[in-house]
Amino acid sequence: MKSVAIVIPMHNEAEAAEPLIQGIVAACSVLPEFEIIAVDDGSTDDTAARIEALQARIPQLRLLRHPHSGGQSAAVHSGVCAARSPICCTLDGDGQNPPEELPKLWTPLLNDTSGRIGLVAGQRVGRRDDLSKRLASRIANALRGWILKDGTRDTGCGLKGFRRDMFLGFPYFDHMHRYLPALARRDGWEIVLVDVTHRERQTGQSNYSNLQRAVVGVRDLIGVAWLIARRKKVRALEEGARPSPGKGGR
Repeated sequence: MKSVAIVIPMHNEAEAAEPLIQGIVAACSVLPEFEIIAVDDGSTDDTAARIEALQARIPQLRLLRHPHSGGQSAAVHSGVCAARSPICCTLDGDGQNPPEELPKLWTPLLNDTSGRIGLVAGQRVGRRDDLSKRLASRIANALRGWILKDGTRDTGCGLKGFRRDMFLGFPYFDHMHRYLPALARRDGWEIVLVDVTHRERQTGQSNYSNLQRAVVGVRDLIGVAWLIARRKKVRALEEGARPSPGKGGR
């Protein structure tokens, strides 16, 4: 089934909501079927009201609401759980991820005949963030790549596409959206990396300072490294099968 769900975590993004969602609709017009799931993560502005107004014109648009902010990973997790499509794509709700980049995410997954591709991860080029944020991100990505060996230079990019069942099989934790490549490799999935463009923030402001990202990032990095080290792969046997001599049992 060539159906795709676009999940948008949103927190106080009222001004960005309409142009972003209209852009997503345009990008998805090539698909036979799609759904857009906007997750209002405890906004204190009228983000939810703007989305509700759009629902009258966009039947594919759904709204989920968190009573209080749980963070980006919580919003993404809620959206993926609610999705009906087997393929999910995410992008940030602030408009910095251009919706026209979405086909780069779903195309490898929809065309995969092997069933081995689990994740398509965007990697930003020409980032439009300020210098301090770019430098902090570069250092964090270098440290993460060295420890986790996840093979990507930019896990903070909100543009990602993945199999819904793969994502829901991951252990859930706060900030997990930054570690999807490492978690996918941990479970034996293939990853496709694609370069994507980036825009300046049009509205709102970042919810984290560079110091906050660093403190949380170190803790998360240790936790994900532990998850990878503790992963034990066991091949399941069909009912009635027996291990080969010398390769199973005691």
